[in-house]
Amino acid sequence: MIRKVLSLPGEFHMLIVDDGSPDGTGAIVKKLQQEFPDRLNILERAGKSGLGRAYIAGFKWALERGYDHIFEMDADFSHDPDDLIRLYDACTKGADMVVGSRYTKGGKVVNWPWDRIFISKGGALYTKMITWMPVNDPTAGFVCYSAKVLSTIPLDEVHFVGYAFQIEMKYRAWKLGFKIKEVPITFKDRREGVSKMSGNIIKEAMYGVWKMRRF
Repeated sequence: MIRKVLSLPGEFHMLIVDDGSPDGTGAIVKKLQQEFPDRLNILERAGKSGLGRAYIAGFKWALERGYDHIFEMDADFSHDPDDLIRLYDACTKGADMVVGSRYTKGGKVVNWPWDRIFISKGGALYTKMITWMPVNDPTAGFVCYSAKVLSTIPLDEVHFVGYAFQIEMKYRAWKLGFKIKEVPITFKDRREGVSKMSGNIIKEAMYGVWKMRRF
C-alpha cells in the first residue's frame, strides 16, 4: 500500500497510525522511511483506543502540519489507491468532503458475502431514515476532507470510535453546512487481515444515529 500510494502522481504524503500493532507495522514503516524520508510518516500510540481515536489523532497531526486536503482509507486494498486522485479532484472542484461511495450510482461491492452486504446497505438506509443526511454510504471509510472541515468540526467532542465514527463525521460536516459529494468506487473484500466487525460495533452504530440528532 505504501509503495502504491507514493507512486501516484500528485506527490501524496502518508501517515500510518500504529496503535501498538503486534504484526510489526511500526518496524516496516520505519524501514521504508529510508526510501521516502519526506513523504512517509508514522504516529505510534500506546494501546488501542478505537478506530475513531486513531483517525482523530491522524487528523490533528495533518492539521498541525498545514495540509490542505486530508484522506482516510483502509490499508488492506479494499479501497483502490488509484481512486485517491478522483477523490482529490472532486474535493478541489467545489466539494468540502468527498466520500468514496459503494452505494451511489456507479458504485459497487465485490466479493463480499451477502450477509455483509445486507447489514451494510441496511445500515446505510437506516441512517438516512433517522438523520435525513443525504449520503448514500454513511459508513464509508474512504474520504477526502478539506482542511476547513476538520478545522471546524470539534474533534475532541466526537463521541464514537467504531463504524458510527464514520457516520458522525459526515453528519457533523453536513450539519455545519459543508458540501458533501459522493464519488462511486468499487469496494473489494480485503486482501489481508480480518474484519473488526462485531455485535458491539453494530450496536454502537444503531443507537448512535439517534444520539447524533441531538448534536
